[in-house]
Amino acid sequence: MASRLNPYLNFNGTARQAMEFYQSVLGGDLVTNTFADFGAKDSPDADRIMHAMLETPDGYCVMAADITSDMEPRPISGFSVSLSGDDTKLRDYFDQLAAGGTVVMPMEKQVWGDEFGMCIDRFGVSWLVNITQAA
Repeated sequence: MASRLNPYLNFNGTARQAMEFYQSVLGGDLVTNTFADFGAKDSPDADRIMHAMLETPDGYCVMAADITSDMEPRPISGFSVSLSGDDTKLRDYFDQLAAGGTVVMPMEKQVWGDEFGMCIDRFGVSWLVNITQAA
């Protein structure tokens, strides 16, 4: 397997819901494992997600986990997940990711010629979507 860089998101008990949402938007195969699956059946975190991975038909890979109940929850900040390319289905991804969240910048033509938008989804993850326009 070749090396790759992909986001690994942390949630406070909502990793399963977030990853199922991303699967509904992006498609693909989702694998989830709880802390119980890895031997912590009697833990207060037994049902939380220890590791989840979504592999999409477009080649995206998103991974996630829940923090444990003894960790201090912190809002997701300091980064964005970026989707870019010339495929117009990115517009649909943007609309679905923004549903129930916040549109920071509507998807529209920008000075560099592409369509671009920013949103924060209902799980607090920031997304940047850039649709390259043919020259």
